[in-house]
Formats: sequence, C-alpha cells, structure tokens
Amino acid sequence: MSGHSKWSTIKHKKAVEDSKRGAAFTKIAKKIQIAAKKGNSGDPGMNPFLRTVLDEAHSLSIPSENVRRAIDKALGGGGGSEVEEIVYEAYGPGGVGLLITSATDNRNRTGGEIKSIIDKADGSLGSPGSVSYLKHINPVVPMITLTGDVLSRCLALIEALENHDDVVEVWTNLNYE
Repeated sequence: MSGHSKWSTIKHKKAVEDSKRGAAFTKIAKKIQIAAKKGNSGDPGMNPFLRTVLDEAHSLSIPSENVRRAIDKALGGGGGSEVEEIVYEAYGPGGVGLLITSATDNRNRTGGEIKSIIDKADGSLGSPGSVSYLKHINPVVPMITLTGDVLSRCLALIEALENHDDVVEVWTNLNYE
C-alpha cells in the first residue's frame, strides 16, 4: 500500500523528476547562450559551438521554443541579465587539477559559492594558468591516480561542483575508472 493515496506518491516522484529536468534545461540554456555569443551567430550552420550544444539539447528533448529563447537572449533580443562564461582553476585533494567552467549572471555570487565548495573539500583556488597548462599545452596530460579516502573526497568535490547550478563543465586530471 502506498499509505495515504497513490496520487500523492506519484505527485512527489514527478516533482523530483521535474526539478532534475528543469535543472538540466537551465544548464543547457546557459550553454546555448555562451555558444551563440562565442560564435557571434544564432545559426548552427555558421556557428560550430552552437551546433555542438544544440545536439546535446536535442538529446535531452529540450523544446525548440526554449532553445530559440536562449539564442535570442544571447544575441540581445531577450530581456534579462547577461550571462558570462568564467573559468576557475583549482586544486583538489591529492593535488588533482580542476578546470571549472561556469555560466553565470552574477560572477561575485558564483565565485564565492565555488570557492566555498572547494574550501570545504580541502582544496584551493589557483591563479589563472596554474591548471590550464595541463590541458592545453601538454599533448599527454599527466593523470593522477588516487585511492582510499583521498579519492572519495576528490570525487565528492567533483560531484558537488557538477551539481552547482552555474557550473557547466568540470575537467580534471584524475584517473578514476
């Protein structure tokens, strides 16, 4: 038996699913805005950044109206606040390098929240270039392999960052397969 009523159980499950789907829609909308700005075009044929993000949006079944609204907002047609892309560089437990890409309309709030998440995991923010050279300059990125408690703390940090509303992508040199 479901307890009170079957509808109540269904309603609560649907609310959880809807909130997860809404969060995914918001992240994709921010990615679309950044891609449209980066390529200076709302046409996926002329903007490879946008084309890549639109493929991801279609795989998540995002309505075309939401996609159009995000593109219009990026190109100045929609109202609201300006979304900007910010990349944070950090070191997590065990010296694992992290590149955190965020899309936000309030850089002060996002910066503080990301710094707080990293500090709680015994990590530290790095200066620009302190981690990015691992990804962009070296043809073979030195991977770090961790075990035990340090690995679990590092994975918890990565998960916390990925669950943040403004974080679009987290890159790391952690080998955790």
